[in-house]
Amino acid sequence: MSFTGWPPSAITFYRELEDNNTRAWWQAHKATYEADVRGPMLALADVVADGFGPMHVFRPNRDVRFSKDKTPYKTSCAAITEGPGGTGYYLQLSAAGLMVAAGYYVLATDQLERFRAAVDDARTGPALSRVVDALKRSRYEVGAHDELKTAPRGYAKDHPRIELLRRKGLIAYKTFAPAKWLSTRAALDRVVGVWHDVGPLAKWLDKHVGPSTLPPPEPR
Repeated sequence: MSFTGWPPSAITFYRELEDNNTRAWWQAHKATYEADVRGPMLALADVVADGFGPMHVFRPNRDVRFSKDKTPYKTSCAAITEGPGGTGYYLQLSAAGLMVAAGYYVLATDQLERFRAAVDDARTGPALSRVVDALKRSRYEVGAHDELKTAPRGYAKDHPRIELLRRKGLIAYKTFAPAKWLSTRAALDRVVGVWHDVGPLAKWLDKHVGPSTLPPPEPR
């Protein structure tokens, strides 16, 4: 399956879904989702698998069991893969356009301990700061799933890298608004371009954090 981008109808699909998030509407437009949204995502996943690993495309249904929001469908289509060193590579299509990210979005407790130690280190910590600063200068957003409001226990509030120490993960990402190139193979170039740009961050995280060695949490 070759990748040629997402047609404009993919963006329209999500714009309309935001106003009509019901099972009846979804069933009436499911063919559009399969052909214009999920199909291109699977095609892109196939293309990047050799360089970044096999991608998992998330299911469109929301898990509403523990949520006050009972709308049944996600208003985006996302896919993720994990590189051999542990970095996650992520992309998401929605009415807002295409968001592409890489890094460690959520750190397990053992990863968080290694991350903070490396950020605190007088050699490896400043190296990460330089990588993050360079990404910000290139108009990348830097974030995480969560962060503390103050310094973590055992670290000074005036630590020179306190902003990084407060984070419970670290990713860099870029969001592209809908444009004509999204419906062409150039979309692949944008995705891979972001992942390559974030390469220095991924390299630092893989070297100093790496995958968690803890057993997976028990299902609720």
